[in-house]
Amino acid sequence: MTQSESIVADSNRNVNTLNSIVSLKGVDFSYAPGERTILSGLNMEFPRGKVIAVMGGSGCGKTTVLRLIGGQVSAQKGQVLFEGQDVGAMNTSELMSARRRMGMLFQFGALFTDMSVFENVAFPLREHTKVSEETLRDLVLMKLNAVGLRGARDLMPSQISGGMARRVALARAIALDPPLIMYDEPFAGLDPISLGITARLIKNMNQALGATSILVTHDIPETFEIADYVYFIANGKIAAEGTPDDLKASSDPFVKQFVSAEPDGPVPFHYPGKTLAEDFGASV
Repeated sequence: MTQSESIVADSNRNVNTLNSIVSLKGVDFSYAPGERTILSGLNMEFPRGKVIAVMGGSGCGKTTVLRLIGGQVSAQKGQVLFEGQDVGAMNTSELMSARRRMGMLFQFGALFTDMSVFENVAFPLREHTKVSEETLRDLVLMKLNAVGLRGARDLMPSQISGGMARRVALARAIALDPPLIMYDEPFAGLDPISLGITARLIKNMNQALGATSILVTHDIPETFEIADYVYFIANGKIAAEGTPDDLKASSDPFVKQFVSAEPDGPVPFHYPGKTLAEDFGASV
């Protein structure tokens, strides 16, 4: 067994001894029959109360994992379990009930542009609860206070910065106190200050709620700072996994290339094609 394989095996034992809120078991997925396989034989565990990162190159299937958990798409093979129930086998009513227990922070926030900051955060509460307006107001202001934006309640999305919009989106994602929060590229496009604030908020919110957070991201330093466990996906499979410290120490070529941001390695810089000699002839 190689050093990398030993790290994965030891880390797997650590993760699987914990109670998982989400499990992927032998999952295969492609968007249409006969098309390229996006994910193949995927096995993943997301323990309660932990921050778990899903990383890998663009187009490797990271966001597809979130779509499978949320029931937007279904696996062709295997199971996606949320709180012990197979998401792919749920009917519409069961799926809607499950989704109320999931928070989602979309890439770039995806706020409703014609609603104020307050109404954006209030939206899931209005949709899924029957609390009084007084209680709703208190809940919304509590969530906005948690992300430092209680004073921005009356502003419109066009009046706030990208970093602030991401924090409003986080307040909306936790409005119902879900046990699972999913983040799709939460750090994309943020300046260093906003990025650091967002990373700390994710960790703090996870601890305060006792929730499980799943981060789909490319950002190594911030993710390794807050994640308890990391999965690397490549070619539709788990290429490596472990704690941030495990992966920093790994000698696996893929992990070293990704963590060090090296342009060439197991993930090539050049797209497969003809050789230079074939394209340019004897002059090359």
